[in-house]
Amino acid sequence: MRLESLKNPMKRVEQEPAMSEPKKTKYDRQLRIWGESGQAALENASICLLNCGPTGSEALKNLVLGGIGSITIVDGSKVEIGDLGNNFMVFSSVYWELTLPELWWIVVYVEKKVDEKSVGQSKAKCVCAFLQELNDAVKTNFVEENPDALITTNPSFFSQFTLVIATQLVEDSMVKLDRICREANVKLVCARSYGLTGFVRISVKEHTIIDSKPDHFLDDLRLNNPWPELKRFVETIDLKTPDPVAHKHIPYVVILVKMADEWAQTHNNNLPSTREEKKEFKDLVKSKMVSMDEDNYKEAVEATFKVFAPRGISQEIQSIINDSCAEVGSSSSDFWVMVAALKEFISNEGGGEAPLEGSMPDMTSSTEHYISLQKIYQTKAEADCLSMEQRVKDILVKVGRDPSSISKPPIKSFCKNARKLKVCRYRMVEDEFSNPSVTELHKCLASEDYSSEGLYRFSVCSSRSSAIGLYILLRAVDRFAATYKKFPGQFDGGEIEEDASRLRTTALSLLSEMGCDGYVLPEELCNEMCRFGAAELHVAAAFIGGIASQEVIKLITKQFVPMLGTFIFNGIDHNSQSLRL
Repeated sequence: MRLESLKNPMKRVEQEPAMSEPKKTKYDRQLRIWGESGQAALENASICLLNCGPTGSEALKNLVLGGIGSITIVDGSKVEIGDLGNNFMVFSSVYWELTLPELWWIVVYVEKKVDEKSVGQSKAKCVCAFLQELNDAVKTNFVEENPDALITTNPSFFSQFTLVIATQLVEDSMVKLDRICREANVKLVCARSYGLTGFVRISVKEHTIIDSKPDHFLDDLRLNNPWPELKRFVETIDLKTPDPVAHKHIPYVVILVKMADEWAQTHNNNLPSTREEKKEFKDLVKSKMVSMDEDNYKEAVEATFKVFAPRGISQEIQSIINDSCAEVGSSSSDFWVMVAALKEFISNEGGGEAPLEGSMPDMTSSTEHYISLQKIYQTKAEADCLSMEQRVKDILVKVGRDPSSISKPPIKSFCKNARKLKVCRYRMVEDEFSNPSVTELHKCLASEDYSSEGLYRFSVCSSRSSAIGLYILLRAVDRFAATYKKFPGQFDGGEIEEDASRLRTTALSLLSEMGCDGYVLPEELCNEMCRFGAAELHVAAAFIGGIASQEVIKLITKQFVPMLGTFIFNGIDHNSQSLRL
């Protein structure tokens, strides 16, 4: 018999306060992804958007529909005729029909009645008004001021926010804003669309993640390192039972623990490690089958890799517990206090292992065996969590903090995800610009898609090489604008060729500064950048805004792993690449 769900469905409710029914209905599908704690984090967050063009408006639309707490838009411009064609948030009359979200996206159908009543009005005010219509639970504010000027004249303004989304900023303003946000410990997401290309970049001193939600992760069953209670239960079950029905319903956990123990006894207490040994172990498991229709033994054969997994913690978790931040003090974050407790636990009660997660996958089993196993795993997980809770309290007392300042739910979540912890640290924007990784740059520029003369061939460029070319040109257009007081191709008066030549010269100068002399960017790519004329095309802006909002959600909920490096979107070739410079 296959047991699909024997777990107590009420267990989850104990961890977090119940959410009201209207909210559960409204945010139903996204709650299934990041849970009530993630939704609460969104509803408590305050977001500041700089520039509400198509890119910024699309990013905010996704966040407002997702139930972000409050938004403040900073934009000093007025709505122009051109905005009516590329920004859905500045139409005078809009009819919105909302469908239920699939995963974390909500599809918005728009019936546009375009007139020109919005033209000449404050863009920030118009966008705020229409975003408020999408979700009246979100608080909206706007500031009619040029973001570049605000960054220079009132840097303390940004300290009131959880996160700042900076769109369409030039290089100099990005550098200044990054310094300000880091000083105020405010998260920053920079996004920019430029014709058919653009980028997204996160800048945070440190971002710690407990629930990283990896796509694939090994079940924490400890088949290669069973604890005493599990061993005792396994010993009560006889694999040689003459009852064929009972034989078919021995859970694979029991089969593999027994087989691993049998193997270790004849191999100096070692588990299979070489390819030949692993094949031999699988054959040993198969040899215990009585008939070919025993699904439990088939599952055991498929799950043998769980026996071969190394014992103890991963190298990544080892690096985290050895991090200098794990030497905690009174100002340490809750995450690092729990990491310090984890380090002590692994060295003591854990016997080299992290706290047990306590969950069990479905498997072919008798009801009696499955429930017994489930209780054994849950009991062990609860005991490990209690040990961790005590160690956290002891550390808090030691550093002079209230021992109850970290409550049980976050400790429980930490224990459940202790093998999946992540710590992300980001370089300052200024550091990346002034001192990029020359090794990474040369690796990108020396792609096989360069000819023997070192010329970049635009027509057949790979996603990797096109990404670095666009990255350089996106920086070069800002230098161009600083010199010529316009972006290349802007206000086109027949000067495309001249602008392209100037842009190419600027890009070569930038390459030289980056220690990459001898590389030439393709003429076709420079011409394309000039043809864009710094325009925000809605098709590219919507994509860039969507990526930016996705990263914002990761940062605020502290779930999933945010992107590292600079994400480059290439709408010309339909490619994207993240550059770690």
